[in-house]
Amino acid sequence: MAATPAVPDDDPYLWLEEVHGERALAWVRERNAQARRELEARPGFAGLRDRIRAVLDSRERIPAVTRRGPWLYNFWQDADHPRGLWRRTTLAEYRKPAPQWHTLLDLDALGRAEGENWVWAGAACLRPDDTRCLLKLSRGGADATVVREFDLTTLRFVDGGFALPEAKSDIDWLDADTVFVATDFGPGSLTTSGYPRIVKRWRRGEPLAGAATVFEAQASDVSVTFDIDRTPGFERTLVGRQIDFYNSQLALLVPARDAATHGAVLQLLDKPHDARLRFWREHVLIEPRSDWAVGGATYRGGSLLVAPAAGFLAGQRAFDVLFAPTAERSLAGTVTTRTRLVLDILDNVASRVEEWHLDGRRWQRREVPAPFPGTIGVAPLHDPMLANDDLAESYWLSYADFLTPDSLLLARTGVDTRETMKTRPHFFDAQGMRAEQHFAVSKDGTRVPYFVVWPRGATTDGRNPTLLYGYGGFEVSQQPWYSGAFGTAWYGAGGVLVVANIRGGGEYGPAWHQAAVREHKQRSYDDFIAVAEDVIRRGITSARHLGIEGGSNGGLLVGAVMLQRPELFNAVVCQVPLLDMRRYHRLLAGASWLAEYGDPDQSAQWAAIARYSPYQNVRATQKLPRVLLTTSTRDDRVHPSHARKMAARMLEQRHDLLYYENIEGGHGGAADNAQRADMLALEFSFLLHQLK
Repeated sequence: MAATPAVPDDDPYLWLEEVHGERALAWVRERNAQARRELEARPGFAGLRDRIRAVLDSRERIPAVTRRGPWLYNFWQDADHPRGLWRRTTLAEYRKPAPQWHTLLDLDALGRAEGENWVWAGAACLRPDDTRCLLKLSRGGADATVVREFDLTTLRFVDGGFALPEAKSDIDWLDADTVFVATDFGPGSLTTSGYPRIVKRWRRGEPLAGAATVFEAQASDVSVTFDIDRTPGFERTLVGRQIDFYNSQLALLVPARDAATHGAVLQLLDKPHDARLRFWREHVLIEPRSDWAVGGATYRGGSLLVAPAAGFLAGQRAFDVLFAPTAERSLAGTVTTRTRLVLDILDNVASRVEEWHLDGRRWQRREVPAPFPGTIGVAPLHDPMLANDDLAESYWLSYADFLTPDSLLLARTGVDTRETMKTRPHFFDAQGMRAEQHFAVSKDGTRVPYFVVWPRGATTDGRNPTLLYGYGGFEVSQQPWYSGAFGTAWYGAGGVLVVANIRGGGEYGPAWHQAAVREHKQRSYDDFIAVAEDVIRRGITSARHLGIEGGSNGGLLVGAVMLQRPELFNAVVCQVPLLDMRRYHRLLAGASWLAEYGDPDQSAQWAAIARYSPYQNVRATQKLPRVLLTTSTRDDRVHPSHARKMAARMLEQRHDLLYYENIEGGHGGAADNAQRADMLALEFSFLLHQLK
């Protein structure tokens, strides 16, 4: 296949790729000031920002928790703790309306003491004692983190403990004095995507440079991976290559009889590269993304397969099928208790729940009564490290829809009754509102579902300010959600929300995603356009009152669609986007997405990408809707130059746009609730002015 030139020589804005370059940041500051002057001058801007901030900081939100032994851990941000508290409580306390929390780390205090803008990025704790944890701290919300060992008995960082400088690292405990670590070990240790490609075994007190290499991925892979399962009696360690975003190769570390092999040998696991695999006690679970013919049977892509782990490792290839996809149903996720599997299933983008257990040699299915339609979440509660766990058959079940606030329930397998643990307050009055599901017909005849959320009193007169939101990539589904910010800023102002379930997402399983990748990416855009045309045809809105919004891959979506059908829209909010698809794979983590978009260095693949890449397709002769482009200087996943260069080119061509770059925030766009409220207020003010 013929290659295209490595770097175009006709891009006058390459200097904006210097993230912290003096000239680039001066340009950013000028654009930011212009955007703030205009949007902050809108009537009611400050009040809108304050109302959104109050929703985000509400103490009545449901604290999300992770269980380890007797403790439920939570990270919490509010007005008094903008950077957040890492804290824990017991289940007995959590049941109370106002639990007593034990603060473990105050990030605001830590940041002040150390002169750093720390953002929480997670913790890996040593099981089962949970006295030491490896904390990940990010500067400004970037994906790259600093790792430091923390003592939960003294609530102090461990002097001379395990520590890593800023990098995109993965680290976890093998035992109290040994960790597995994948990080930037120096030249040659990263993949072309910028992620670690080497896993090492690092012993306490040993220089990192002297740690023994356990496994290496290839430089062309996305990253190296490892997973340590400490379930007593079922201890297993997996290492592997994440070949691309959807394909992996896994191996089991098997204890060796020969000391010369450093204590373990690799047993390659015989699975399709595009299949997800994990062990669960004595079982192995496999989810193939495409049809898999093996052992005289063919298993459909999107299925959930189970088999005895011992037999699988010995070469047996007979599986029980616990879920097989249909035209309407797909598997959204699974959770395990000690003896049962809980399946989260999408049925035309609404959630259903099933439980499965092994009765002798046969797997038995139980349909779980649950609210419908809406979004159900299932999350683990059982701690497999505990021999006698009174919650061994329990799990968390949550429910929300566009008009119903989230509720969190304690569920138990085999039982229909559940204990309501927490409910989120009503942040807006939903009386008289309604949510509907419709289907549009795309260019190739595919039926594309979408949701419509109607404010009180709205009619099909074609004059409703309407925001159409979409994503359409990486097998990510867009399910109903409850948003106090939308209720405060959008529904209350008479705005309609439309959420499009376009191809490229995961709403109907892997096939729905695979229909719109690489050379077929245009199908996502055709689907989105079809939804826009359908809401106009139904009288929900008109082009004068229709805006579109998307972030990351969704930013690419709205960037492409506004150029292909600009007459359909009057406002575009394009957040942390990919836009220069000629160079995306050369910027930060871009090479990790080649399986989604294709390789622009190959002429045939570039021919497909070139037809939609926004940076290469915007023209001065086009009449475009007004655009608000946003990004973050600290986004080390999608390079901020995508938004910067697109804005510069559009301004050069005299298009009407606003540009705002938050200095912090990472790929999420904001590092704390104050920044989140500010960004949302800027976006809603822009949309309300354009679409009213």
